[in-house]
Amino acid sequence: MTELRDPAAFRAAVLRVSPVARDSWLDDVLGLDELAEDGPDLPRHCVPYIPCGVDPLLRIVDLAAITAADTFVDIGCGVGRALAFVHLVTGARAIGIEVQAGLVRTARAVAARLALPLACIHGDAAAQMAEVATGSVYLLYCPFGGQRLDAVLAALEAIARERAIRVCCVDLPLPACAWLAPVAPATAGVAVYRSC
Repeated sequence: MTELRDPAAFRAAVLRVSPVARDSWLDDVLGLDELAEDGPDLPRHCVPYIPCGVDPLLRIVDLAAITAADTFVDIGCGVGRALAFVHLVTGARAIGIEVQAGLVRTARAVAARLALPLACIHGDAAAQMAEVATGSVYLLYCPFGGQRLDAVLAALEAIARERAIRVCCVDLPLPACAWLAPVAPATAGVAVYRSC
């Protein structure tokens, strides 16, 4: 598929697919056969793996104005589906961090099979945000809560003190943070913020 090397062509290919079929189309493109199961290394009180839909990712790409000059970081990247999609539709560098070893193996296999320059780090974002500190856009899909979220937000705030970043959430807006301002009102489960 030549569209895998041309972000504009890939986006056009996505938009030719009916919105109700886009998620299964992306799974076919990435060679993902079935929903990945969570392993025993999923920490207590963490959200199980649920893939983010294509349409929310398209809204994020547009609202956050993600370009090839960005580094997109998916916190809790699962099998790398959002990483691959955002890279393919924008050309942005893509890095993920995932606590479940089995999901990391799958994400790395997808990247290798399709020769995509994606990085997937095996680790706990609450403790290892320094490993993804190069990002300019951060995604939290169904983010975890409590102390884990507090730790990630504190790390993101420290990054935002050094340079401007955007933080994107799907299906759960962030608690009020003085250092973040909404880019636009949250719609259809998508909230995008910029550091201020």
